[in-house]
Amino acid sequence: MSDVLIVGAGPTGLAHALWLTAQGVKVRIIDRTAGPGTTSRAMAVQARTLELYRQLDLSDEVVAAGFQNRAMNIWARGKRRARVALQDIGSGLSPYPYILVYPQDLHEETLVAKLASLGVNVERETELVDFQDKGDHVEARLRNADGTEETASAMYLSACDGASSTVRKQLGIGFEGGTYRQVFYVADVELSGLEHMGEAHIALNGSDFVAVLSYSDDGKARLIGTVQDERAQHPESLTFEDVGQEAIASVGIKVEKVNWFSHYRVHHRVADRFREGRVFLMGDAGHVHSPAGGQGMNTGILDAINLAWKLAEVIHGRAPDALLDTYADERQAFARELVKTTDRVFSLITADGGLADIMRSYGVPSIASAVYKVGPARELLFRMVSQTALTYKDSTLSEGTAGDVDAGERLPWVSIDGRDNFESLARMGWQVHVYGTAKEGLKAWCGERGVVLREFTWTSAYEKAGLRQDALYLLRPDTWVALADPTGSVETLDSYFASRCYRPGVTDRQDL
Repeated sequence: MSDVLIVGAGPTGLAHALWLTAQGVKVRIIDRTAGPGTTSRAMAVQARTLELYRQLDLSDEVVAAGFQNRAMNIWARGKRRARVALQDIGSGLSPYPYILVYPQDLHEETLVAKLASLGVNVERETELVDFQDKGDHVEARLRNADGTEETASAMYLSACDGASSTVRKQLGIGFEGGTYRQVFYVADVELSGLEHMGEAHIALNGSDFVAVLSYSDDGKARLIGTVQDERAQHPESLTFEDVGQEAIASVGIKVEKVNWFSHYRVHHRVADRFREGRVFLMGDAGHVHSPAGGQGMNTGILDAINLAWKLAEVIHGRAPDALLDTYADERQAFARELVKTTDRVFSLITADGGLADIMRSYGVPSIASAVYKVGPARELLFRMVSQTALTYKDSTLSEGTAGDVDAGERLPWVSIDGRDNFESLARMGWQVHVYGTAKEGLKAWCGERGVVLREFTWTSAYEKAGLRQDALYLLRPDTWVALADPTGSVETLDSYFASRCYRPGVTDRQDL
């Protein structure tokens, strides 16, 4: 019997398998397709994802293979209205101060290869037929490529099987929301004639729009656009020649070759529940939204990591089952807010009417230019898009404030002389940071429980980042701040774990 059966091997399922395997959890991952995707669906890899990829030594590989768009150009009525520089827009905030473009097909190949290096292979052409939660484990009926069926047992089942999730439907979990009237299209193309090659462009022409996202300097790009006139009534007959020609022409480009074209309806929905007994929903199985902001894939990956460390703690006997409830509490709240935010942005971009057209043509470019010029506004924009602003302050796992840092927040990133305070976070597990001098007894407490303790010599850079001298910051295995104690007290740290019945460094597994 495996510890976790993962249904679906897209980025969410693969990330989940990777983080579980790296923490000593036995997984089985299945997917009904014959192989990884061959088209570049999701494109953006946000800074928070790259920070967490350090835990698997993946960040450098992904950054080297990806592409950074140097700027965003905003076009309206045939003219470029604004140009916003993107390179290093988050300078001083993250080791990855940009939005990385890395096509999903290549991204999946990277994750599959990493998983194989850890001894786990995706079981392809294997489909979940149905399952039963038996109370102490889950039994699933699987259909293999040759049509034969088998029964698989696992302690838990993680559903990463997309917006049409078989698991969610079988559980009868509602998926409230709606469907946009527009038809989206996506195309991987090779371009010429673009004035600023290697940059992103968005054309806001009426209520249709097109975004051009470069992923090389030689004209390879992803086009994302919408149509909502009579063409949207019969999307099954749409071809590339039918869509976006006016918007494409308005940014002065010529499409030399179309490598892939597809169209689809976009929904904005969040599942009523993310947990049902021993079964969990992640990624598109739990939430779907417009592609505004490049958030979808990254949100699914962060779902996967959030649940993985909690499952590992429970499976290894270091925490009670109640810890798993915090997955739904934390990630469902974020998903709901994300869906609302992306819906507002998309509605503005595609709204009908003269006022909306004026706002797109003049208001949006002016606001974008102004935001870039104002440091705090630019910082806020980066934090929101990069998901470094994501907080779990309302979680039952979050306790205290020290300096300007609240528990539940991401730890401020500080780089000094080419080294940064996130380096130790590459190690999965609970750890304590003290910026200054640790209180007597803290080193012994951490050593006895296998909790990493890092002391950083106090400098003004830490104060500027909002950290408090000699305070204690307890970091969760997914690197968010769990406890922020300004007194740096060993007793406060001990109470944090004892009150929740967590036992770091302990294992009660009988098979290890």
